[in-house]
Amino acid sequence: MKTFGGPVLFLDRSDINTDEIIPAKYLTEMDKEALGPHLLEDLKLEGFSVNGSWRGSARVAVTRANFGCGSSREHAPWALEVNGITCVVAESCARIFRQNMFNGGMLAIELGKATIEELFSIAKNGTVECLVDLDAKKLDFSWKDGSENFPFSLTQFDEALVRAGGWVEFADARY
Repeated sequence: MKTFGGPVLFLDRSDINTDEIIPAKYLTEMDKEALGPHLLEDLKLEGFSVNGSWRGSARVAVTRANFGCGSSREHAPWALEVNGITCVVAESCARIFRQNMFNGGMLAIELGKATIEELFSIAKNGTVECLVDLDAKKLDFSWKDGSENFPFSLTQFDEALVRAGGWVEFADARY
């Protein structure tokens, strides 16, 4: 099973598509690691720097609705993973992106709009860390002057994929 939790990257926009996560021109790469430097390089978001302090340190991405929409490519979760981001927290994720995250043994956690708004309010406090407790199904967010936790849910199958390390490992253990 992968490790989850750490510094949070806040992406304050809905409808971030897979081409913004990893541009199509890199889909010919044969190695996941080659995708790493190109994560989010085409993302247009006020105040966001593709080479910002988040690169190499962020472990959790918090964003708004419909994250990962667009093309149904596995490369988008792979690009996140090779950059250390193994958990996406959003109001909603595109169906195929969400399943590609779980298939790769990563987390795509969906929380209500009010909770996502609260998380973006917390982001104003500076650096935010998130501890993911898969057993208790809760996210513990902490910052300089406080902390708060939020429950989440997963289907039994998605949790099994995450605990196994992804679809291939899950299938290898059972078939």
